[in-house]
Amino acid sequence: MSDAARAAAPTAAEAAAAVARDSFGRLVAYLAARSHDIAGAEDALGDAFAAALRDWPVDGVPGAPEAWLLTTARRRLHDRWRHGLVEAGAEATLAIVFGDLAALPEPEFPDDRLKLMFVCAHPAVDPSARAALMLQTVLGLDAARIASAFLVAPATLSQRLVRAKTKIRSAAIAFEVPGADEWAPRLADVLEAVYAAYGTGWDDVAGTDPTRIGLAEEALTLAAMLVRLVPDAAEAWGLVALLAFCQSRVRARRNPQGDYVPLAAQDTALWDRELLGVAEAALQKAATLAAPGAFQLEAAIQSAHTQRCLGADVPATAIVELYDGLVAVQPTIGAIVSRACAVGAAEGPAAGLAALATLAAEDVDAYQPYWAALAHLADAAGDERTSRAARERAVGLSTDPAVRRFLLRGD
Repeated sequence: MSDAARAAAPTAAEAAAAVARDSFGRLVAYLAARSHDIAGAEDALGDAFAAALRDWPVDGVPGAPEAWLLTTARRRLHDRWRHGLVEAGAEATLAIVFGDLAALPEPEFPDDRLKLMFVCAHPAVDPSARAALMLQTVLGLDAARIASAFLVAPATLSQRLVRAKTKIRSAAIAFEVPGADEWAPRLADVLEAVYAAYGTGWDDVAGTDPTRIGLAEEALTLAAMLVRLVPDAAEAWGLVALLAFCQSRVRARRNPQGDYVPLAAQDTALWDRELLGVAEAALQKAATLAAPGAFQLEAAIQSAHTQRCLGADVPATAIVELYDGLVAVQPTIGAIVSRACAVGAAEGPAAGLAALATLAAEDVDAYQPYWAALAHLADAAGDERTSRAARERAVGLSTDPAVRRFLLRGD
């Protein structure tokens, strides 16, 4: 290798970080789909990364880092089995996982992500843990971020995940995509996980978190894979539409100075028209299936906002009606807060404040969008004291500096 090539090559830490960011979930899925042991697969892969950080600085980064890590992780699983760290009677697992170990070292990686997501939605797994299990196992999100996405305490979520993994291992749940007759009851959990994954990527508006870069696009890809798997599922098409509408605006969310730009002030010339077309087509496809649901309603709301920003005459009351439908089928805190903002735009700030007042204080104490909405509506109503206090609270709950600056400006 020439000096220039050596200087341009990634360091061991950089190479390991890139694989962890781009392929951790896929590698865990590959191992777990063959060992039936999610926790064991994660531990073995963690050991493999530790070995990489020890060996690569000395031996150099291998030409196929993923293959190196997979081979090492499989050997770790093998060693644990041999030393009795895996449950007794695992001969069949050994044959499946290690039978062709020597045949690697540069395997093709099948995309087992959707298969593993459907496994995580198995009826034997606690419903409260299914989507979270998918986010951690398939996409590699940490417990704290997943807990934030579902508005639960990290400790509570961690306990759920441990119990779920133990259940999968002890019950020897089959790692197979269920038959068509079993898809419907599992699909909702898979869609919820994909939606939450997109949200965690979307929240990194600055695009500065290396563990989130690409996560929104990966979620959209998974949603597109789902509609190919279950083309008659209206909510799967609704999710594609919703994510495509949101993703179409990515480039407009910041101005050239890096400041946050809200939807109403975005430069629509920066919107991705191709993605907008995908979104509208997916929403129309969902409508033809005559099975309305929350994702379709959210996508319809995004469509209405999009059309208004592009100059179409969409009444503000129409958006409120869509939110009424959304809250009726999915009365989440986020939906109620967003509906209050829509009511404020259609009927005046006092009506919006009244809609916000229906939420219990303990439910919104740490929910940043509530305080941002309260600051906006109170300011519009002339209640400067409430607006200032709510804005301070929203700023304190914001993790993005540009969002904090936007809130402090009071735009």
